Amino acid sequence: MTDAEARNPATGDPVVLALPKGRLLGPSLDLLARAGYDIPADLTRSRKLVFDLGPLRLLILRAADVPTYVAHGACDLGIAGSDVFDEIGGDLYEPLDLGIGRCRMMVAEPAARPVNDSARAHIRIATKYPAITQRYLSRTGVLAELIKLSGSIELAPLLGLADRIVDVVESGETLRQNGLVEIAKVMDISSRLAVNPARLKLRPRPVGELIDRLDAACAAS
Repeated sequence: MTDAEARNPATGDPVVLALPKGRLLGPSLDLLARAGYDIPADLTRSRKLVFDLGPLRLLILRAADVPTYVAHGACDLGIAGSDVFDEIGGDLYEPLDLGIGRCRMMVAEPAARPVNDSARAHIRIATKYPAITQRYLSRTGVLAELIKLSGSIELAPLLGLADRIVDVVESGETLRQNGLVEIAKVMDISSRLAVNPARLKLRPRPVGELIDRLDAACAAS
């Protein structure tokens, strides 16, 4: 890189990539390593939230915050589950399905108290995803009151707060242990790479290179 490029924020600054904390962090770092980036082995054990890795700067965020950071230009790109991007919406460009963190979003209810949709005038559904759930209900023609929760969704039917839940499911073991059964699929989920469109126009070469390298790493998986 020339001195002029190093002084030019459109080319010389590191590309800023937001990664989600939790279950997707490890697979995201593995994908970046396969794409040729030098990822420290102890990164997942660190409490730091910002890592400067030469041409790449990583920000470690709550998954739900990734779209906001990207949309407002605090990051050039971000990785999160498709459930997060679909719930929040926005005008982000999503060039890649990374194929990691695959799971599903399901409707579930108590096995001992199945809900009869035709016999109930009022159904309550607890979820962390009210926007996705409302779109699903509109498609299926089910009328329900939505109750937004931030965690422990499985408790809602057990304590009478809701008749059903809509939540992300991997193995389904948590549902089974709490006496719940899956009754319908809302959507399949996997991780996506999202890009701020303005940053892609301003920095097409470095941002495009990251996209291409991740694309190649996914194709080789």
